[in-house]
Amino acid sequence: MFDKILIANRGEIALRVIRACREMGIASVAVHSTADADAMHVRMADEAVCIGPAPSTNSYLSVPAIISACEITGAQAIHPGYGFLSENANFVQVVEDHGITFIGPTAEHIRIMGDKITAKDTMKALGVPCVPGSDGGVPDVATAEKVAAEIGFPVIIKATAGGGGRGMKLARSPAELEHAFRTARSEAKAAFGNDEVYIEKYLGRPRHIEIQVFGDGKGRAVHLGERDCSLQRRHQKVFEEAPGPVIDADTRARIGKTCADAVARIGYSGAGTIEFLYEDGEFFFIEMNTRLQVEHPVTEAVFGVDLVREQIRVAAGEPMEFRQEDLAVNGHAIEVRINAEKLPGFSPSPGRITQYHAPGGLGVRMDSALYDGYRIPPYYDSLIGKLIVQGRDRPEALARLKRALGELIVDGVDTTVPLFRMLLEEPDIQSGDYSIHWLEEWLARNVS
Repeated sequence: MFDKILIANRGEIALRVIRACREMGIASVAVHSTADADAMHVRMADEAVCIGPAPSTNSYLSVPAIISACEITGAQAIHPGYGFLSENANFVQVVEDHGITFIGPTAEHIRIMGDKITAKDTMKALGVPCVPGSDGGVPDVATAEKVAAEIGFPVIIKATAGGGGRGMKLARSPAELEHAFRTARSEAKAAFGNDEVYIEKYLGRPRHIEIQVFGDGKGRAVHLGERDCSLQRRHQKVFEEAPGPVIDADTRARIGKTCADAVARIGYSGAGTIEFLYEDGEFFFIEMNTRLQVEHPVTEAVFGVDLVREQIRVAAGEPMEFRQEDLAVNGHAIEVRINAEKLPGFSPSPGRITQYHAPGGLGVRMDSALYDGYRIPPYYDSLIGKLIVQGRDRPEALARLKRALGELIVDGVDTTVPLFRMLLEEPDIQSGDYSIHWLEEWLARNVS
């Protein structure tokens, strides 16, 4: 087992990893920018190293700075958290070349799943159901028109190197195709330095269902059920739950086994999430995230496992602590992402926290790096906390979430807490009857 781990991240996810390290008796090293010198993850870690100025390109995305921090402190492994360098295959290769263990999958697996076309082709070959679409990239408008005619409108054009909704455009008819195609390529080039796009059938009212998988890197893998992440704004998740309100046990076992078998066959190591669109009883693969997800706590809650601990153990060469037959759903969990944003425009709201009180009680978990007097910097993502609740069933989890939101105090900045209070009053949320388009449509009607 490792003696010391460096966490190449910040905020609540850095704290999450530090806590796992402390429980395992492993020393932790925090890295931070000058803007994060007083951050909670810096205070909580056993050691801390400043790796650069505030902009993430000069600090949290600086590979030389992070490698240097490992060498200075003697850290044997790096946990990337999520975001930043967590899915950067070149970073993983550099880490391995320096004799440091990367707590996650191999550079090869990150590279395969990081390219949407390669990922789709790989999953097809492994028996995972995929959305109908082009075979590879689409080079020009003429080819796009041919592909769209074959699969039928509406279609969606996506950047092969994309993510977070960038380089993604919808064409509902042939008249919209050329503009959507050119716009998607332009956005893809600007965002990712790669203008290659592909085309898929656009599903009308799908849900976003993702399967948590975990592999030991030696040909054994398990699944830990599904999460429903259908409530999204601009392709960004805001509300996640496990298990999914519309997935029964037989369906869970079937799609879960398909995913676990797929990652086992490629020798995948560590945590990963296979994401699907789900409509009319069918699953359609969209991408695989080769890292820990923001919403991993809901899976931990219903399965009673520590995914970060397991990541560390497997990376150290130890066997997985659980088998598929050991894993069973227990109750229902929901997570809401608390952002420092001002409604109705969702504009960032950095500033000083004048008062902070986390909710508590049975079945309540608050993952946050906030504290009284903390100043939220304007340089990073606006996520400031994740409120996770668990109940014996979905109605109890919803009731517990409503109660916990009423206890949460974050003064000094605007947050998205009022949004969740409003959502919990909606009949569709209470019944679980929503698709990936529901929240955008609701916001257009109710928040302006």
